Amino acid sequence: MNGTSNTLLNITHLFTRTTVVQIESLLYTFAAKKSLTSITKLHANLIVSGLLSPYESRFIPALLASGYALSGHIPYARQLFDELRQRTKRAYNSMIKVYVEKGLPYNALQVFVEMVESGNPKPDRLTYPFVVKACAELEMYRFGLSVHGFVISGGVDSNTFVGNSLLSMYMSFGENDSAKRVFDEMRDKGVVSWNALISGYFKNGYPNESLMVFKKMVDEKAEIDNATIVSVLPACAYLKRLDVGKEVHDLVRNNGLDENLFVRNALVDMYVKCSQMDDARVIFDETSQRDVVTWTSMVNGYIVNNDTKSSISLCPLMLLEGVKPNALTLASFLSACADLKYLREGKTFHGFAMKNNLNSDVNVETGLIDMYAKCASVSYSFRVFNKTSKVKTAPWNAILSGTTENGLGTEAILLFNEMRRKGVLPNQATLKCVLPAYAITTDLKQVTSIHGYLIRSGFLSKGDLATGLIDTYSKCGALEQAYMTFNEVETKERDIILWSVIISGYGKHGDGATALSLFNQMVQTGVQPNEVTFTSALHACSHSGLVDEGLGLFQFMLKEGKVNPRASHYTCIIDLLGRAGRVHEAYELITTMPFAPNHTVWGALLAACVVHENVELGEIAAKWLFELEPENTGNYILMGNIYAAVGRWEEAENVRNMINEIGLRKSPAHSFIGAGHE
Repeated sequence: MNGTSNTLLNITHLFTRTTVVQIESLLYTFAAKKSLTSITKLHANLIVSGLLSPYESRFIPALLASGYALSGHIPYARQLFDELRQRTKRAYNSMIKVYVEKGLPYNALQVFVEMVESGNPKPDRLTYPFVVKACAELEMYRFGLSVHGFVISGGVDSNTFVGNSLLSMYMSFGENDSAKRVFDEMRDKGVVSWNALISGYFKNGYPNESLMVFKKMVDEKAEIDNATIVSVLPACAYLKRLDVGKEVHDLVRNNGLDENLFVRNALVDMYVKCSQMDDARVIFDETSQRDVVTWTSMVNGYIVNNDTKSSISLCPLMLLEGVKPNALTLASFLSACADLKYLREGKTFHGFAMKNNLNSDVNVETGLIDMYAKCASVSYSFRVFNKTSKVKTAPWNAILSGTTENGLGTEAILLFNEMRRKGVLPNQATLKCVLPAYAITTDLKQVTSIHGYLIRSGFLSKGDLATGLIDTYSKCGALEQAYMTFNEVETKERDIILWSVIISGYGKHGDGATALSLFNQMVQTGVQPNEVTFTSALHACSHSGLVDEGLGLFQFMLKEGKVNPRASHYTCIIDLLGRAGRVHEAYELITTMPFAPNHTVWGALLAACVVHENVELGEIAAKWLFELEPENTGNYILMGNIYAAVGRWEEAENVRNMINEIGLRKSPAHSFIGAGHE
């Protein structure tokens, strides 16, 4: 029989000499062990002994109420608390505490109000931390201010625990300045105080301030613990402040904190987000007890840093170590399969998800839909989607994106309409996914309809959606509507992507003059063109026959020096000169390129030679293309056409023989009529 039972067996003999202090000691011993059975037995013996009689029961019932509360049994505690003729401070505090700990903050505040209204006893330093926490959880800002007033009038504002709770409360309200004032007025700033300020600034979107507080903490030689490190490293990661992150890492080593798994996970995450995968891998490999968070951080790190194959390779090692992937890990692996077009591996992960009951998690559902779509297996995407609850936005976004990526514009629009009918609210990502579908169908009536929806829903104020709508109008040939939409965006809100899209739209439709005019307007407003903008403008010149303007723009690009010319820019100029019959100038430009010309450059020259029947330069271009693209049927056919055009039939026949010798065949054309979905 254990010690607790022995105590209870002898309790009757003790009651003849038991004092309130001894009962209190027993109650708190049992409460600390969460032993409800022991407390109820003690309660029964107290009743039998008569110690709960009116004469003896001034303090004992209050102690019992506190004991039940501290053991976590709210019904018994509340019943006794309500029956108390005289409620003690300890009884009030115990009830407030248990309500907060059990996730009932509103009940806790009700008890606090009763305590204040009673006038006696008054709240103290043990009352306020839980009351303040309840205010924070309920987001009751005004009530929290009132409680702060009580704290000051009660003279307990100098207490460190009370101060820490107030600091955390103000941070949860997003009131950074109020939190900082509380912090500055604290006489004894402990490590909890510093940590609350550091993490609060970061959570409220002020990572720089978070790092500044940490620096001050270090300068003042304040105590640093595991929570400090876990609070400051996310700020380093978000700002990509590798220098500060490494300083924090040094502090971890110097303070002997590197054995803590949470600290090591935070270090891995920081190095991953600073694109330092080698450093992240060192910590990962040195960590003896890795959990699912450690593995997931590394998997995500490889994906984000464009080493997707390495992320997949971690899966068997993870399972070998006995760590089972969770929904987030699985979603990351599916993302890797989508990037690599690994359909077989993706199906394996799908099977794992079903076996481990993870297939209904929204992250996994979304990952599966996306993976199948990117692997050109849209029918499987629909199978997964049709098994979802269809009440969350993410799976809808994934299926919309998948259908548009696979050219199923009509299906995407129908799905979008169904989504709204079912009452699922689209977000910004939804509309970014569905807008390309309207460009696929080129149905101007539907485009104007979605335009109206964007205006009514307020989404058109988002710059990237305005850009998407302009691109859609352009691809439908509705340049007037595209320009009107462009004009409605304030000048200061027009970014480089928006300018590039409108310039490209006019260029593709042969209006090079307007495209160039827009390019010049962009430069005058102070927006620096990037390589995409230059490509769009040069392409516009090429398709509109604006040779001198195109060459001038290319010289401007070289002179500015802020964008290094790429193969796409040279291809535009070669095409521009070729269309104008200046094929020799085009070839001379190729010979001056600072890097080796690729197949698109030589292809542009060969196409020009076909038009202008230039055999000599055509042969040079064809020679390079046969090396760079030995299996491209089109290059052989174009060279054969040049020979045939000038009557050199023997050479034309030789080219055709070359095609036959290496087994090339012209790919037959095909048409995609439509597709249904399951």
